[in-house]
Amino acid sequence: MFGKNSQIAYLNDKLRKNLIGGKVVLTQGVDGDENREEIVKAVQDFKFDKNDKENNHYGENDFGAVDIKGEKFYFKIDYYDKELSGLSSNPASSDEEICKRVMTIMCASEY
Repeated sequence: MFGKNSQIAYLNDKLRKNLIGGKVVLTQGVDGDENREEIVKAVQDFKFDKNDKENNHYGENDFGAVDIKGEKFYFKIDYYDKELSGLSSNPASSDEEICKRVMTIMCASEY
């Protein structure tokens, strides 16, 4: 149905837009920010530019940046094994026994 990168992008978008299909982690700077809900909503609403090869060079929709009230925030989705102790052997899998997605939302200053 999909190519590998298209399948990964589909699963990443599902997590980012709907906050399902993985785990969402807010760093201390985001979790304590008074605009936390607005930051998460901006990440959910983020639109990828298909021509942006610098930030999305593999087409996996796994990284982006949003600006909220003059401050920059990043989100990054990583792919782990079921114990969250190493990388997944197949990031295109929707089976959480094979791949657990973790989206981290952070202040750019925490990077």
